[in-house]
Amino acid sequence: MNMRNQWPVLPIVAGLASGLLTGCGSQTGGSGGDGSAVVLGMSDDVLATDPASGYDPGSWMLFNNVFQSLLSFPKGGTEPEPDAAEECSFTDTGTKVYRCTLKDGLTFSNGHPLTSKDVKFSFDRMLKIDDDSGPAIMFPMLDKVETPDDSTVVFKLKVPDATFPSKIASGAGAIVDHQEYDADALREDGGATGSGPYKLESFEDDKAVFTANEHYKGSAGKPRNNGVTLKFFNGDQKALEKALLDDEIDIAYRGLSAGDITDIDESTTDSGVDVIEGSSAEVQHLVFNMDDPVAGKLGVRRAIAHLVDREALIRDVYQGTADPLYSIIPAGIAGHNTAFFDRYGARPSRAKAAAALQEEGITGKVELTLWSTPSRYGPATDQELKAIAEQLNASGLFDAKVKSVPFGQYEKDIADGKYGVYVKGWVPDYPDADNFTAPFFGEGNVLGNNYANDRITDTLIPRTAAQSDRSATGTDYATLQDTVAKELPLLPIWQAKQYAVARENVYGLENCLDASTVFRFWELSKG
Repeated sequence: MNMRNQWPVLPIVAGLASGLLTGCGSQTGGSGGDGSAVVLGMSDDVLATDPASGYDPGSWMLFNNVFQSLLSFPKGGTEPEPDAAEECSFTDTGTKVYRCTLKDGLTFSNGHPLTSKDVKFSFDRMLKIDDDSGPAIMFPMLDKVETPDDSTVVFKLKVPDATFPSKIASGAGAIVDHQEYDADALREDGGATGSGPYKLESFEDDKAVFTANEHYKGSAGKPRNNGVTLKFFNGDQKALEKALLDDEIDIAYRGLSAGDITDIDESTTDSGVDVIEGSSAEVQHLVFNMDDPVAGKLGVRRAIAHLVDREALIRDVYQGTADPLYSIIPAGIAGHNTAFFDRYGARPSRAKAAAALQEEGITGKVELTLWSTPSRYGPATDQELKAIAEQLNASGLFDAKVKSVPFGQYEKDIADGKYGVYVKGWVPDYPDADNFTAPFFGEGNVLGNNYANDRITDTLIPRTAAQSDRSATGTDYATLQDTVAKELPLLPIWQAKQYAVARENVYGLENCLDASTVFRFWELSKG
């Protein structure tokens, strides 16, 4: 399935001598803004306006601003808080019954009242349509939704899932107007009717226009601007750069390369733009096909783990705009440890790599192909894999090469088991360790690498999912990560940082770039 999590965009790479800023302008939170509209440019497309279909970063940006969910993630936070709901909680000790009470007086942007009927309709509809490019895959645990009255929603789950609040706080929990959407078909007019801070006024091939929703009643508060225009540059980085320099857009988000930002820095005589850095939980891994005749050998995988130099990759390919990743759960997410650092270290070791191959009975050079797809993960992905191949070959133990194919072919070939080693990126749906483990190592994992470990699948994942006290999952997540580091179905490479480039009179971007992946239009303002 086309999953949002498999669609990360290459992090912006900034090689500015002056360093990166953590905020934009001299003020934060939009203070000093005049309330005027903000123009945002990005390289991503918005693939859907219907939340039963969209499962990509661009679409979820739209959903997070046009629709409400019962819960949402506060700026800088990873614990969901009430939004359309007044309160929500599990009503049983087994985390299988989740009850929410709606705020009074909620309405959609068209003036229709929002009741529990709309919430039930939204989830039932999303599951019934079960679109291949939609988020229904996130809710296999959902049995049924009940509505005892107009303000109460009860979710009954098939199995315990303490992360259910985080799932419904994401774009997958968007509430639609049951009077505006078909129960069994996607909306195809390019419109969107929600109860979020913004209304979608128009949606065209090159832009989408949003205005403040006067009916909004939720946790975001009043927007600090009177609207946002989102311009699409369809992967044209140079056009995005030129638009920023020509003052046609206020913010460039997702898609500028190191060269682009250097050009911007050199072209702006008095530094008319700022580069803003935020945290991110986006990660990238090398994935090993456990059934492959070469990569399926543990000694080969361990040799690769001993030879990959993450620091060099980040320095030479990404110019410091990512961090080395030594676990499957990234830093900043509860449960993170450094299992791969502990087992394989940070510095390459030819001696340990050679020993791993020798233990496997391999004496000659290992012939290996690393597979890449720049059309989904960005042009630097090819550069990265070529650098990894060079690192392996420099040891004298490997004869590695890189092949790159379009994303459609790439996904098909992975499903057919044609690749031994390939790259996968992951943008989380919600900031919980569950979202970095269950999809990768649970039943029917999305990596397509034929890895299975019964203890992880049958014990650790269900037990951590059922634990309502997320801080109490640390021991199980440590065991899971240590097991993966030992068996090596994948090798974590880097954890991204988030960047945006904006004109100096733009405020509030520091509230849009955090591990929740929610880009909050309402925090932006211009002075």
